[in-house]
Amino acid sequence: METGILFGYTGIDLLRMAFAAMVAILFLQSGLDKALDWKGNLSWLTGHFAKSPLKGTVPLLLPVITAIELSAGACAAIGLVQVALHGDPTLGAWGCMLGALAITLLFFGQRVAKDYAGAASLVPYFLLCAGGMWVYMG
Repeated sequence: METGILFGYTGIDLLRMAFAAMVAILFLQSGLDKALDWKGNLSWLTGHFAKSPLKGTVPLLLPVITAIELSAGACAAIGLVQVALHGDPTLGAWGCMLGALAITLLFFGQRVAKDYAGAASLVPYFLLCAGGMWVYMG
């Protein structure tokens, strides 16, 4: 059995828990914000995409991205607990994969809307999710 470096956890366990915590916070906050302020988000996004090819799709795509974000956050949060209690990386990996999907979809939307600064601001979040995938599955 491998000796833990901190509180009995290995370095990879600690890294997995750190990635899971970040991904959980990111996507639970974002998804809950969309769910709890649905009208405000729908209004803002409708205006944001008004001059883009996505203009008529906002009411259809908002629930999709909200569901993916909440799923990513929930998987990461539960995954953190699974790693902490059982060393099981399964749900944490799913959280990072769903997070990468959500960021890719958001990135696509920002690029189509020609909000290049908004698209660029998503890159660190994608790298967080990609790094988490590598740590969980590498």
